[in-house]
Amino acid sequence: MQRRAFVANTGALAGTLVVSATLLSPGLALAQAGVPRAGEDFLVLNRPVPVDAATGKIEVIEFFGYFCPHCNAFEPVLNAWVKKVPKDVVFKRVPVAFSGGAVPQQRLYYALENMGLVEQLHARVFAAIHGERQDLSQAAAIADWVARQGVDRASFAEQYDSFSVSTQVARASQLLTAHRVEGVPALGVAGRYYTDGALTRSMDRMLQVADYLTEQVRRSRSS
Repeated sequence: MQRRAFVANTGALAGTLVVSATLLSPGLALAQAGVPRAGEDFLVLNRPVPVDAATGKIEVIEFFGYFCPHCNAFEPVLNAWVKKVPKDVVFKRVPVAFSGGAVPQQRLYYALENMGLVEQLHARVFAAIHGERQDLSQAAAIADWVARQGVDRASFAEQYDSFSVSTQVARASQLLTAHRVEGVPALGVAGRYYTDGALTRSMDRMLQVADYLTEQVRRSRSS
């Protein structure tokens, strides 16, 4: 199965996301499912990708798209995982665009991030698109929606069209290519590894693999 088909086929895997009790015990989960294997559960990147995390920190990136139903389903499980990661793990989100049609939603995310509104509105964007079936694919509709959330329209528009957001969108495209992302949601770990739901076959397994990979990075630094 092509990994990109994981995001394209919105129906076939809609029921694969199950909040598993194994998330509460990664060690037990790995024992039951088997130790993750390179080439099967994750990929080792041919070229390490520069990370933004400070020295001694392990960067984990979630590649996502507001357009993606799997990302919407993954969000609450991911949030629970993020709250429990060790202190040396730095988590960041990178919105992706496999085509130009998704760029407005990339700009939406980075505008919210730069305004300090991700925690407040990130989940609401998913709910608007996938729960309320609102079309937030164009800049005008996005601005209208953001204004309805109580955000100053002019301030948002300034940020949305800013050079800073354009730079962030360009960087997101570079990271997409460097990590060889073919479907979302997906995770990049320490600029060395990549995994996604099509490789791991389930979302909870993907997070277990991320736990495994961060531990491998941690051990390599201490040896």
